[in-house]
Amino acid sequence: MTALGRIYMALVATFLAAPLVVVAGVSLNGNRRLLFPPDGFSLGWYGELFLDAAWRGALLNSVIIAVLAAAISVSIALPLAWFLWRYDVRYAKPLFALGLAPFILPPVITALGFLIFWNSVGLYGSIVATILSHGIFFVTLPLANISLGFESIERETVEAARTMGADDRAVFRTVILPLVTPYIVSGYAFAFVLSLNEYIVAYMVSGFTVETLPIRIFNSLRYGYTPVMAVVAVVFVLFAAVVFGLVARFGDLLKLLGATRPPPR
Repeated sequence: MTALGRIYMALVATFLAAPLVVVAGVSLNGNRRLLFPPDGFSLGWYGELFLDAAWRGALLNSVIIAVLAAAISVSIALPLAWFLWRYDVRYAKPLFALGLAPFILPPVITALGFLIFWNSVGLYGSIVATILSHGIFFVTLPLANISLGFESIERETVEAARTMGADDRAVFRTVILPLVTPYIVSGYAFAFVLSLNEYIVAYMVSGFTVETLPIRIFNSLRYGYTPVMAVVAVVFVLFAAVVFGLVARFGDLLKLLGATRPPPR
């Protein structure tokens, strides 16, 4: 990379990191104000995230919703991706597009559809509605990842297993599933992290009945703000960095993102 290219990349990195630096600084304020540079120094706001009942409840709700919603997303995406890879059907592309639709459509439209549906069946405002809505809304991410995993499998490997006498179940359990497991894990991680941060769908299907961390932040902005909001942002960023760092460490990140050729040396 040339010197000009390094300078350009340094400027891009600075531009992307600047908001994080500001938010991290705000989270260290000694007083109950959102100031940067911080007025004083205190780590007490990090403790309040876990000690204050309202923030702790919102954190627990967010984690429960994200864990279960990501599992639902994967449970939908895995059989759909396997079916589209295993069988050559005419409606494969429309079916795949249907799996991508919840995430492609504007979130407000998707959220409004969820609101109308859950209100009509009497589950509006419940945590079940939020979990199922997130599970459907984020199915696109594991579907795309797991589909890449199936496409990376060489058909000759599957045919060799069948030649050795393995039936379809044995082939799937011993050959296919181990090969796509990294893609399943990465798809789950993507859905989990985004569910933690999602606001529009959660608000539209539960209002303020089920308070997640993003909804709690919005409420704090309306009725009185503290540096705890900045703490939540910092924790989100650090958690996402750890999750995707582990995905990169134990998996082929370039392949998980869709690369089909090795990077140039």
